[in-house]
Amino acid sequence: MDPALLIPSPDAIPAPWGWFQALLLFTFFCHILLMNVMLGTACIALSGHFGTGGERGADSHQLAGALPFTIAFAVNFGVAPLLFVQVLYGQFVYVSSILMASFWLAVIALLIAAYAAAYLYKYRFDRLGGARPLVIGLVCLLLLTIGFFYVNNFTLMQQVASWTRYFDRPDGFLLNLSDRTLWPRYLHFMLSAPAIGGLALALYHTWRKRRGAEDTEAQIRRGCRWFTHATLVNVAVGLWFTAVLPKGVLTLSTPIGLWLTLTIVAGLVATIPALISGFHFRPVAATVWTLITVALMVGARSLLRTALLAPWFSPSDLVVVPAWSPLVVFLVFLVAGLALIVWMLRFAARATGSGEVRP
Repeated sequence: MDPALLIPSPDAIPAPWGWFQALLLFTFFCHILLMNVMLGTACIALSGHFGTGGERGADSHQLAGALPFTIAFAVNFGVAPLLFVQVLYGQFVYVSSILMASFWLAVIALLIAAYAAAYLYKYRFDRLGGARPLVIGLVCLLLLTIGFFYVNNFTLMQQVASWTRYFDRPDGFLLNLSDRTLWPRYLHFMLSAPAIGGLALALYHTWRKRRGAEDTEAQIRRGCRWFTHATLVNVAVGLWFTAVLPKGVLTLSTPIGLWLTLTIVAGLVATIPALISGFHFRPVAATVWTLITVALMVGARSLLRTALLAPWFSPSDLVVVPAWSPLVVFLVFLVAGLALIVWMLRFAARATGSGEVRP
């Protein structure tokens, strides 16, 4: 059977596709950073229960207070890129979601359970006693499982030729396990979490240090070590990921292949000063270079999707039926929402620094 027959007809879009592509890249960039902070700090909190000394346990307690907020931010910032993916690639992601519907629908239950466990870990931290590692470990496991299902879905949507498996198993339990890129892609995403989480920890204690706190140096070093060690491992996984990409994707003979290759190389180059800054315990400089690296990798991910879907579809093929008002309304609320979030974070930082609010 010709797999192309399984691709639904795309809907028309209300504005040129470039607008939605830019918004997809920006909102996914925000989401992936927050997701990494969420999962990374959860993993660091879990590791604290297996360390020695009281400082690590205290740090787990502190991270417990932030975990429900980081989950809320990550989930809410994940809505917009998911919607923009549906606008541009709806005919692909809807099909892949149906093929693995049982797992995809389970994401909601898993997320609710993770959120509940995070609140339990925060508000019953003292009462949990020896059960603390189990609770935070459950949070990590649930979040890692959700990530695994997401990677399955967004690789399956790009593997149109594998959709015919549905006729052998139409029960919604299909996963993309035969894809050679699945595991390195998944590990590449998940390993970035402890790196960014460690960097967030180091930045927080750098901020406290600048406000006069004295118990910060050890935590800055700890956060930077998490960042550098996880990043080094992730570089190796990233090279594995590029090595198993389908033939003809990383090529200089096509515009997409050329831009994809250049973007990946630029991301690797930007990782070098980020690592150097981390090894010298300079989290601010490491953050600047890491943001550049993440932005480049987000771009590379988008180019890879374009290359893999090129035999079947290009966003430039979408029919435009102009209706600018919804896009304008979204942009207004996006700017207003971001401004409100910045104000809230600054207010919370001032209140926390003055001792009015405690985690």
